[in-house]
Amino acid sequence: MSNDRLKRRRFGRSSLEVPPIAVGCAPLGDMRETFLYSVPEDQAVATVLAALASPIDYIDTAAWYGDGESERRVGLALKELGGLPDGAILQTKIGRPPDSFDFSGEVVKRRFERSMELLGVDRFDTVFLHGPEATTFEDAMSPGGPVEVLRGYYEQGVFDHFGVASDISDVDLQYLKTGLFDAVISSNRYTLLNINSDELFSYAAQHGIAVLNAAPYGSGILARGAAAYPRYFYRPAPQAMIDRALAIEAICVRYDVPLPAVALQFSLRDLRITVTIAGMSRPERIQETIDYATLEIPDELWDEIEALGPPDRSDPTGT
Repeated sequence: MSNDRLKRRRFGRSSLEVPPIAVGCAPLGDMRETFLYSVPEDQAVATVLAALASPIDYIDTAAWYGDGESERRVGLALKELGGLPDGAILQTKIGRPPDSFDFSGEVVKRRFERSMELLGVDRFDTVFLHGPEATTFEDAMSPGGPVEVLRGYYEQGVFDHFGVASDISDVDLQYLKTGLFDAVISSNRYTLLNINSDELFSYAAQHGIAVLNAAPYGSGILARGAAAYPRYFYRPAPQAMIDRALAIEAICVRYDVPLPAVALQFSLRDLRITVTIAGMSRPERIQETIDYATLEIPDELWDEIEALGPPDRSDPTGT
């Protein structure tokens, strides 16, 4: 496999060209309860700086991550650089606070403006409505609601692309079908172990909507291995999923190919997917991810994985 894997791709219907991999900054929010580890501030800033100096200069963060801590740390890196470098991509996601179910337009407005302040920017490439499964579609779309508020910033030119990112494929589809959204993020729902977002991705690709596939490692089971990390979507994985992960890992061992390289390229190989968002917590992960993306993987390995049968299609959240 060549460096063509790192060639920039068209972002949906727009003329924007983006790297095929984005650096997911959720771990940089120091969310110990979610990730089961801590990330010091200096390590987080160094990770962002390494990303922005690399071919995968695409930063993905959210107001939810550490309730602003991820954005604050990304902002420290941007301040050190004197702003976002030319050609680099920055996106964030806005929804309700972690300690409240208030998804009103006024709350979303306050959190959006806080994001701009924490990041030290006056515009974004893309902003996503984040976690709308926490409210009803009717309330989200109502006059003065969160969609109208964020759409207002979009129409003012504060960001160039408007996306949606929920944890439920059917919820994402409902919003995409309004025609108001340019992009969609699916997390943990299109991996070697679960393809719940298959229909969502097909719909988005057919309608010129940018597809961003987050968490190709399934929150860690496909990076560290099922024995070391028998969890998926930040919760204990069902036994059938653990068994499939172990079978894939055994195939990788036979071919002497790192499991995370296969997990990452499973997403990169799918022509429907514009960007794969991989969470990173230390600067050396940037080059490691580039190495995984460009590694030659034998066709025979993919054939053996296919022979295991298709991944689970059920909703990994259990809803």
